[in-house]
Amino acid sequence: MGGQPEMLMKNPASVGNPVTRAIRSVVGLAVVVAAIAGAVVVGWRLFDRPFATTQVDRSTPPVLLELRDLAEFHAAQGQYEVTVDVEQDVNWVPSWLAGERVQFVAVGTVDAIVDFRRINESSFRVDEATNSVVVTLEPVRLSDPVIDLDISHVMNRDRGLLDRLGGVFTDSPTTEAWLYGLAEDKIARAAEATELADRARTNATVTLTAMLQALGFERVEVRFQMWPTAPTSAGADTPVGGDDPVQGMIVAD
Repeated sequence: MGGQPEMLMKNPASVGNPVTRAIRSVVGLAVVVAAIAGAVVVGWRLFDRPFATTQVDRSTPPVLLELRDLAEFHAAQGQYEVTVDVEQDVNWVPSWLAGERVQFVAVGTVDAIVDFRRINESSFRVDEATNSVVVTLEPVRLSDPVIDLDISHVMNRDRGLLDRLGGVFTDSPTTEAWLYGLAEDKIARAAEATELADRARTNATVTLTAMLQALGFERVEVRFQMWPTAPTSAGADTPVGGDDPVQGMIVAD
């Protein structure tokens, strides 16, 4: 025994099965990969936009200030589209250097309104013998144009070099407020030239006729004044601009 080498025996349990060792390696690698991926995601969310702005709404609830009774009948509405093409030309200077040309497409609506606030007993003339009634209304009034902000847009804008450089030092170098004003004027004139008021008179007549016939009148006549009425010194309403107060007459039997 003195001259024979010692035999060292390993514990079989410490050696392990090769399959088991492979599984442990794969599981360990998966854990490491998952940890790295989680750290990357968290870090991305934390440091991608470290100074991001968060909106906090501290507005107070809306407060009702006033309730108003409306006495206007919106009898018809017209929708209009206009292209405003305006050029700001600088004398003796080429357009590429100074000046501006804007093409603005505006879409807006105009309402034709019949005002019922002035209707009183004197507005009706009843003939009991024929069971008929004559109604005299104020002239049809056209509302101010309402521009659709979602549809209206600048189609094209050409600005000179000096204008572009000057716009760097202004808060709003390309404001469209003046374009909206021009579009409103053009749409208002277009509404006056169309049959919008005629459509409103027809619709108002149909509505009033149905109401009055439901009250038992067999014949209804609706008239519209030529001009708005204005109070005189005696306090009475008289037509302004002429003697004939009737602009149009529609009779419904």
